[in-house]
Amino acid sequence: MKLWHAGITLILCLSIKIWDPFLVEVSRLNFFDYLQRSHEQIKSDQIVLVDIDEKSIQKYGQWPWPREDLAEALSGIPQGNLLGLTLILSEKDRFNTDDILSQTLLQYPSILSTAPTNQIQTERELHVGTATLGRIPAQEYTLDYPGILLPIKELSNASMGYGSISSAPDVDGVTRRLPVVVSANKKIYPSFALEVVRVAVGDISYQLKTDETGILWARVPKFNPVYTTFDGTVYNTYWNSFERISLGEIQAETISPGSIMIVGPTFEGTNIISTSVGGMYPHDVQANLIKTIIDGTTIKRPPEYIVYELLGMLLIGLLILGLLKVAPIFISGASFLVLTSGTIIFAINTFNTKYLLVDPVIPVLTFLLVFAHGAFAQFYTQFKLRQQIQKQFGTYLSPDMVKMLQKDPSLLKLGGERKEMSFLFMDIVGFTPISEYYKNNDDPEGLVELVNEFLDAMTKIILANGGTIDKYMGDCIMAFWNAPLPCENHAEMAVKSAIEIEAKTNELKDVYKARGLPDINVGTGVNTGDCIVGNMGSETRFDYSVIGDAVNLAARLEAKAARHELIDYKTVISSMTADQLSDSYQLKEIGDITVKGKTDVIKIFYPGFKITVD
Repeated sequence: MKLWHAGITLILCLSIKIWDPFLVEVSRLNFFDYLQRSHEQIKSDQIVLVDIDEKSIQKYGQWPWPREDLAEALSGIPQGNLLGLTLILSEKDRFNTDDILSQTLLQYPSILSTAPTNQIQTERELHVGTATLGRIPAQEYTLDYPGILLPIKELSNASMGYGSISSAPDVDGVTRRLPVVVSANKKIYPSFALEVVRVAVGDISYQLKTDETGILWARVPKFNPVYTTFDGTVYNTYWNSFERISLGEIQAETISPGSIMIVGPTFEGTNIISTSVGGMYPHDVQANLIKTIIDGTTIKRPPEYIVYELLGMLLIGLLILGLLKVAPIFISGASFLVLTSGTIIFAINTFNTKYLLVDPVIPVLTFLLVFAHGAFAQFYTQFKLRQQIQKQFGTYLSPDMVKMLQKDPSLLKLGGERKEMSFLFMDIVGFTPISEYYKNNDDPEGLVELVNEFLDAMTKIILANGGTIDKYMGDCIMAFWNAPLPCENHAEMAVKSAIEIEAKTNELKDVYKARGLPDINVGTGVNTGDCIVGNMGSETRFDYSVIGDAVNLAARLEAKAARHELIDYKTVISSMTADQLSDSYQLKEIGDITVKGKTDVIKIFYPGFKITVD
């Protein structure tokens, strides 16, 4: 797994953001709901909710009431207050008492409700006109319906206006946006809330602003614009609280003069509208929209925000990938936490201060997936490298040295580097008699055990002195110093190992003699010089080894010692190695030799240094 795989995750997340599937859209909308729920509640003194509740039903009987009973109940509201009915009165009263209700409505500035319908309705003159600012008619963008259920003419003539109580639920069924205008057969109708505000301030019309992108805003001229989405819907504010009274228990003296009285049913069986803050009755929803228009606290989500969010996702995602590549995991992790928390805080602060909706959910989820994928890729790469180091060096280096390499793999200069090193070749002398002995005794397993036992003892000496076992070649060992970990006194450590090997061999000879085995001896050659060491392969699969003339010369010296070409000297070191030894070594010059493949004469020595073998 590579880090660039996390880049693919970033691209996929960007694609999902553009596609905006159901779950992505719902997660964004749920965050917007959280912003509404966390907003401080604001008490409204202008609007009073009048509930047609269970107490009202007990007083006036089963719903729907005769219009004269409704008129009687409404007459308890002091005159001078604005009266808004979120009731669809599109059919005549079965008791023929509409005239009584119309007379009651004439006593108030009253607004009635309309609702979209699939039935084509006979057009009726509106109480109000529409002024469109812009070349493109608002009807080109509004939610258009076949018809509008209007109040019966007798009641609409008694009112000062009527407006739609339609809603625009999102894909999850939650009503977050409400139309401020709708259209039926390309004729504009105001919303109930817009009509209430118009009548409350005595304006004769309202304005719409359009351009090529859609409807920009709507307003009653005496108020600031209410910014809308392209189709004339507005994000409603649901953090307003209102005084509530029962229509069946109205006490006129408790109602402030000039209040906006919004009447609606709350009795059992009333339709509940799902909103950002939970279920609400229809007149609750309209009251919040009225307050939104009055206060001008329009929640906005401009269409270009999707572009800004995509750019932010791309830039921050690339930043996280860059940090994962160049910085330690704890730094990239801390940066990830700062970036994600900053994104969330920015979105919350932008909403609280400017009422702008910024989506942090998908960006943060993207950052999480990119970071998790990248961190896992980094961890997996490091894990595989540690495994490879353990596999490559576990049996050739001391455990402490292996741990150092695993902790800092950069100590391995993959690809090879030139450096000065010391090399040791060791071979068992007289292996044939030993092999014949086991052959004659029909004990091949015994031969293997003896060789393994002997090489294990020699390996421990090399590892204890900081050497690296390069390979085993039958009964021969190749080792080197100063790689992969640095060793300043690599020549001394190599020679020390050779002396200890010779001493340990002499010790084991007595052990093997007691077993009745033939004599066992070794030939050891040590040389120091420049070579190429490092990764002989690829980053994912390598063989850490050395190449160069210095390696070959050490092998040639071991061969001369093993073949008794240098009588009585089982350990031979080159002058290049001897030059780097301390005075603690008593070197004995053996002479000059030439080796195959080289024309130069090489001076060789025997290292005389008395040591005690444990």
